[in-house]
Amino acid sequence: MASETSQTLDRGIRVLRVLAATPDGLTVTELAGRLDVNRTVAHRLVATLEQHGLVRRSERGQLHLGMGVLALSGAVHPLLRDRAVPPLRQLAETVGCTAHLTIADGDEAVALVVVEPSWTDYHVSYRIGSRHPVAQGAAGKAICLLRDGDTTTPYAVTTGELQSGAHGLACPVRGVAGLEASVGIVTLGGPVDESVVAPRVVRAAREVALSLR
Repeated sequence: MASETSQTLDRGIRVLRVLAATPDGLTVTELAGRLDVNRTVAHRLVATLEQHGLVRRSERGQLHLGMGVLALSGAVHPLLRDRAVPPLRQLAETVGCTAHLTIADGDEAVALVVVEPSWTDYHVSYRIGSRHPVAQGAAGKAICLLRDGDTTTPYAVTTGELQSGAHGLACPVRGVAGLEASVGIVTLGGPVDESVVAPRVVRAAREVALSLR
């Protein structure tokens, strides 16, 4: 038997997803077109979400995500950090590289958790909260694998895209509904030895995913 779902709730969630993917905002008419519903339905959805602070209108009438979304996301980030640290710590200590969990924020990738190895003479200092375009760097490109529905490419590798001389390898965190994230490492010096590092990064990404399901 198929599980029962709420059409209205589903549409409300779709409103938030559409607005999250449209930083410049949309009019109610444009939103209705994206959702394939009539303008009256779109207006009711927006009005309800506005009451909860999840949607706001600009002075020009454009619809954007509201500040209420920050309160919800702020409660999720500590959970992600707590669950991600153990596998990232194991990864960093095993391969001797800085390990990180990166999440998508629209068109940007944001470093949410960073763990540096304790035993190396030098390693990359990667600042928590640092941002870069999601289409650049191993972490962002791994997230793009999720967005593109690519299930055959296990990880992304880059050299010097975000910092001269830096090498990165990252794997998407798959199978966690609503989460666009990757686990990766970054190092300086020679290219990443994929035969050694890639399996460990893939394993860490799987462990993070399992801890969040």
